[in-house]
Amino acid sequence: MRTTRTTRTKALVPAALALLLAPVATACSGSAGAAGSTTVTVTVGYQSKTINTVTAGTLLRSLGYFEEELAARGRKDGITYRVDWQDYATGAPITAQMTAGKIDIGSMGDFPLLINAVRGKELKQPTHLVSVTGYNLRGGLNTVVTAPDSKLESLADLRGKKVSTSVGSAADGTLVRALQRAGIDPSGGIEKLNQQPSVGASALQAGSVDALSQFVAWPGQLAYEGRAKALYDGAELNLPTFHGVTVREKFAKERAGVLDDFLRAQRRATDHLRAEPVAAAESVAKETGLPAEVVYLYNGANGIATFDPALRPELIDALKQDVPVLKDAKLVGDVDVDAFVDPQPLARVAAGAAEYPKAVAARPELWLKGQARTQSFDSPRELLKAARGADVRAAYVPDAVTGTLWFADKAVWVAEGTELRAFVTPAGAKAYVAAHQGSGARIVSFAEAGTLAS
Repeated sequence: MRTTRTTRTKALVPAALALLLAPVATACSGSAGAAGSTTVTVTVGYQSKTINTVTAGTLLRSLGYFEEELAARGRKDGITYRVDWQDYATGAPITAQMTAGKIDIGSMGDFPLLINAVRGKELKQPTHLVSVTGYNLRGGLNTVVTAPDSKLESLADLRGKKVSTSVGSAADGTLVRALQRAGIDPSGGIEKLNQQPSVGASALQAGSVDALSQFVAWPGQLAYEGRAKALYDGAELNLPTFHGVTVREKFAKERAGVLDDFLRAQRRATDHLRAEPVAAAESVAKETGLPAEVVYLYNGANGIATFDPALRPELIDALKQDVPVLKDAKLVGDVDVDAFVDPQPLARVAAGAAEYPKAVAARPELWLKGQARTQSFDSPRELLKAARGADVRAAYVPDAVTGTLWFADKAVWVAEGTELRAFVTPAGAKAYVAAHQGSGARIVSFAEAGTLAS
């Protein structure tokens, strides 16, 4: 972890007095230079590999938009602004640093945001949710996966099994709710291991856990690399999930203009991602080491995540529904969500701007090698037909029920007459076949689906 440093003032005063006057090295720190100019450091905590936060983290950093906005401000007020980007694997350490006054602005998922609100209030460093990065209205950003050769085929099969997740994360919230719906006690019906995403991924590969419940982009990455298969699609819950931007209240009051600059830069990054999704995916892949095909699965034109900074009512309502889950886990007490959400900074920045369109149903999408644009199709059959014999980089299809986008070659396919339908999980495909027995619906391999399409 990097710490903010301040520059000592070269004033001709006694050393002891200089020490007393030296600024404290907190998150947003300022120091006087030799010519009397002031330098202010803004510390931003982000999660580079949690890729539906990229408009407030990885992509924003690579584009340099925040620095550009701050440079323009500096030319007006005579202050030199510096951004200290600090990268973390989850939201918990960002909250710890914010409540210690060492991070000014952070991005994290919905469940960690609630913990952020509670810890900030408890430790006299209140924080506020000021914008959203990426969201999915059904909950498709969280997935439970198992080993490729696992015999587990549905969530019900997890009873008595070892499951890795990050307690307090959105993925853990999905797991808890999904188990409850399956009639399994989340606290006693499985053996839950509280692990960092990378540790859980390694545990799954080593066979020391039976399943892994994680957030974007871990499930997609493991599936793409052939190290896992989907067991449960979080979109089956049909409850919104999102990531957002939180800010220390003290910083927001003292540096309101800087916060506005951040949100303005975030909107610019959102515009870039929506206009150039392939270029954005390539950029994020370069910065994170993730495969661009995985980044595009979540952040593409038809990706699982929809990017829009707006604090949509349905997302705030979902946040309120998350509180009981965290209370049951004894991670929080009561949370005043309405007091935590502060729409004013974004309203200032977005005043007069057109609203971003809401999420629409995903379409099958084909990414050919060497192409800077993808092709969309009206049906999975059309996509498979176009992909046959082509130099394909990646092919994506939406789940026939939940709409969650998935890799075509990792999906479970169902043939029904002349129609071909894709599903993220075996359980989803089997449920569809069972409900359409009279139509001749049957599960087929990816290769057979391709043959049927052509």
